Amino acid sequence: MVNRRWWDAAAIAVAIVTVLFGLSVPPYGIADYGVWTVSGVFLVVYFAYLRGRLESEDARQHVVITIVLSVVVGVGVAFDPGASILQAFAYPYLWVTSPSTRRAIVSNVVLAVALLVGYLAHSGPSGLVTGVAVVGLSLGFSLALGLWITHIASVGEERARLLEELQAAQGQLAVLHRDAGVSDERARLAREIHDTIAQSLTGLVMVAQRAGNRLATIDDATPDAAAARSDVELMEQMAREALTEARGLVATLAPVSADGGLAPALDRLGEAFERETGVRVSVDADASSALDRELEVVLLRSAQEGLANVRKHAGARRVWITVADDGHEVVLTVRDDGTGPMTRRDPADDGPAPGGFGLAGLRDRTALVGGTLEFGPAPDGGSLLRIAVPGKEPA
Repeated sequence: MVNRRWWDAAAIAVAIVTVLFGLSVPPYGIADYGVWTVSGVFLVVYFAYLRGRLESEDARQHVVITIVLSVVVGVGVAFDPGASILQAFAYPYLWVTSPSTRRAIVSNVVLAVALLVGYLAHSGPSGLVTGVAVVGLSLGFSLALGLWITHIASVGEERARLLEELQAAQGQLAVLHRDAGVSDERARLAREIHDTIAQSLTGLVMVAQRAGNRLATIDDATPDAAAARSDVELMEQMAREALTEARGLVATLAPVSADGGLAPALDRLGEAFERETGVRVSVDADASSALDRELEVVLLRSAQEGLANVRKHAGARRVWITVADDGHEVVLTVRDDGTGPMTRRDPADDGPAPGGFGLAGLRDRTALVGGTLEFGPAPDGGSLLRIAVPGKEPA
C-alpha cells in the first residue's frame, strides 16, 4: 500500500528547494524564472497525473511517466543545473511505478540521458565532464539503491508466501490429526463393544439355547414348563436382535481408510459387508478422483451409515453404491432392494426419523461441508440414501 501523503510531501519539498536554490543567488534572470516555471509545472503534473499513478504498474503508463519526468527534469537543468534537485524525486518514483526491474533500469537510464542533455544545453561542450560526473553518480546511486530495495521486497514477498504455505500445511496437519484421532477412537469403541457387549450377548444366546433344549425334555402338559419355554424363546430372540445391533454398531464404528481414493475404499467397504451379511454390493465410483480428503471421508462415512441401515432394517439381497460428479456437486447414493423405510416422513422436515440417530448425525456431518442428505423409498422399491456435496479440487 503506497502512502500518497509522503509522496506529496516529497514532491512539494523538492519543488520548494529548487525554487529556494534560485532565490539564494540574486539578481534573477531568465534562467531563474525558467526553473521556477518548471518547478510549478512539475507540481501541477504531479498532482494532476503522477499522483494517481502511484499504485499503477501498467507498462504503457510507465512509458508516459518516464517521458514526462525526463522532459521536466531535462528542461529544468537546461535552464539551471540547480534544477537537478528534481531527480531526487524522479528516480525513486520511476522505481516505485515500474512493472518490472528491467523497465525500472531502462527508465532510470532514459532520465539520466535527459539530465545529460540538459547539462549540455545549458553549458555546451564545456559542461560535458561535469554533466557526465553528476549524471553517472546519481544514476549509479539510484540503480544500486533501487536494486537493493527490490531484492529486499522480493525476499519479503517470498517469506510471506512461505508463511502462507506453512499456515495452510499446519491447518491440513491439524485436520489429519483430528481425523486420525476420530478413527482411533472409533476403532477403540468397536473393539470394546466387540469384546464386551457382543461377547456377553453371544453367551446369553448360547445359554438360552441350552435352557430351551433342557426344557424340551419336560412334559408340555405342565403350565410352568410351557411358560418357561416361551420366556426362554423370547430371551433368545431378544438376545439375537441385540447381538445383531451390536455387530452392526461395530461395523459402523470400524474405521475404513480413505487412502488411495474414495473408489478403492468403497470397494473394500462393500467386500467387507458382503462377507459379513451375504448381501451383494455393487460399487460404481469412477467419478470421484477430483475430491479432497475431507469430502472423501464424508462420502465414505455416508456409505458406511447407509450399509448399516441396510444391515439393521432393510432385509435386502442387493445394494448399489454409486458416486457421480457433474462438475458442480458430487452425489453418493446407497440403494437397496429391501423393505424400504419403516416410516414415511415429510420431505420438508429436517429432523431425524424415529430411531434415526445415525442419519441425524450423518445429516450434521454433511451440512458441515455444505452438502445435503435425502433418505426415503427408492423408485423401484427398497430404500434410497442420497448425499450431495459441492465439488472441490484437491488442496
